[in-house]
Amino acid sequence: MAKKKQKKMLKVTLVRGLAGKPESHVQAVRSLGLRKPGQSRLLEDNPMVWGNVRKAHYLVKVEEVSDEAS
Repeated sequence: MAKKKQKKMLKVTLVRGLAGKPESHVQAVRSLGLRKPGQSRLLEDNPMVWGNVRKAHYLVKVEEVSDEAS
């Protein structure tokens, strides 16, 4: 049986609130699927995700996770 290549995944957590932040930063966080502080999403590691993380780096925490469940 051939080995399945594991996708690299990122766990992105919103650690600060969005009130009073620049609209472009709020949109970057929303495009990651985050709405409330403390909320996390498991996202595929790709340039779109990293671009949004870099835009609002001070609002989110990022952890690399191996995708063993899929």
